Amino acid sequence: MCGIAGAVSTEGRSAAGRIEWMTAVLTHRGPDDGHVWIEEPASIGARRLAILDVTEAGRQPMVSHDQRLVLAFNGEVYNYRELRRELGGDFRTGTDTEVVLEAFARWGFSALERFNGMFALALWDRERQSLVLARDRFGVKPLVYSVRPDGLYFGSEVKSLAAAGVPIESDESTWADYLAKGLYDHDSATFFSGIARLPAGHLLVWENGRATVRKWYDLAATVARAHAYDESETEALAELRELILDAVRLRFRSDVPVGVCLSGGLDSSLLVGVIDSIHKSSGRHAFHFCTGDRAYDETPWVHEILAGRDMPLHITELRAPEVPDLAEEASYYQEE
Repeated sequence: MCGIAGAVSTEGRSAAGRIEWMTAVLTHRGPDDGHVWIEEPASIGARRLAILDVTEAGRQPMVSHDQRLVLAFNGEVYNYRELRRELGGDFRTGTDTEVVLEAFARWGFSALERFNGMFALALWDRERQSLVLARDRFGVKPLVYSVRPDGLYFGSEVKSLAAAGVPIESDESTWADYLAKGLYDHDSATFFSGIARLPAGHLLVWENGRATVRKWYDLAATVARAHAYDESETEALAELRELILDAVRLRFRSDVPVGVCLSGGLDSSLLVGVIDSIHKSSGRHAFHFCTGDRAYDETPWVHEILAGRDMPLHITELRAPEVPDLAEEASYYQEE
């Protein structure tokens, strides 16, 4: 999962006294490792859940070969091997993080369009003294920020900003939209006043004490281009099948075991079938959740799907007496 946090000061100093706290409150997102990078006026921290190159070589924040760029990265760019071959040169690690760094060094902002993955990232340019925040096309990975009189603060979760001293107050307008219309996540506002989320497919550039937000991916334009293709239903189905197969192949690029969340439904059942057809090695796991209520229990279907497959099943059952405590705990981690 991983988590990132940081700050850039307008007062010419780093948040050195706060970045450790900003990063520490994200330990649940990255239990394997945690480090900070400080060089006035910037402070950047990262908590790591190690998936690719689990050695210390994959430690974040990571500095580019030319020492100009510093990156804190949450998520995964699945086509990192292809990009690595395209970039050429020597790489110090087996991570996608290093590939993302060198892609920015080579292609600048256009590197984002080459990434096949889900991510939220912070990139500090030591030469230009500028910060770039970016979020994946559909906003799978979270990223929030706050522009304050003393600078810019950002993090994977609001609690990172709170740890830096950013005031936490309810945003009444957002609450009103949610309670009256059921609307949420339809704009950049959060439930917290003065704290915004970077929209999906957008990037933020902080330079000379100012933040500029712009779109780097346009879903509507992409869909419009797709409608221009003249494909038969048979061709479209064949293309969909190849896209699903390719997506699963890419996600099995991992240096740790990979699992699937399995219900009795069509989507996860389909994924198990695809996994079984393209990935025969051991180390695959299935995870299932149930409540013990037979009216909603899909466990029999799960067992049927896994019958004859080398895929151990892990079942978590939620019992009613556990709900109050778990709801409070979930609220802390989920935040909104």
